[in-house]
Amino acid sequence: MSFNDDVFRTLSTEQSLAYLEDVQPGRIVMRRKEDIEIFPINFVVDGESIYFRTAEGSKLFTLSLNQDVLFEADGLKGETAWSVIIKGTAEVLEKPADIDHAETLGLKPWAPTLKYNWVRINASDISGREFEVGEEPERY
Repeated sequence: MSFNDDVFRTLSTEQSLAYLEDVQPGRIVMRRKEDIEIFPINFVVDGESIYFRTAEGSKLFTLSLNQDVLFEADGLKGETAWSVIIKGTAEVLEKPADIDHAETLGLKPWAPTLKYNWVRINASDISGREFEVGEEPERY
């Protein structure tokens, strides 16, 4: 047991996904060869998958090179701070049935731009933690 075990609480997959239902935006981390990029995205949770929309550009190009991604979101609910990280693979939806399903999820772009491409992050690992916000303990 470490010093922080009494401060940080590990969230279950279900608790982690429940926190994601009530927050925007999230962030997606992608790797393009030696370069790492992070992008804010608005998203929707469906089961254990994250969906977002994107236009042609950096995100879409990077996904064509490497589908391994991290997704992160965090927030504050009352006096409880939390953070959720999802490791997984992102796929640009191409099958009409997949796109039709994504269209039913009610996700609208925030920016007034056309975003024709749906992306689904398929989770391989979902982890989260929470803690009560408080003052730093006495150091000495």
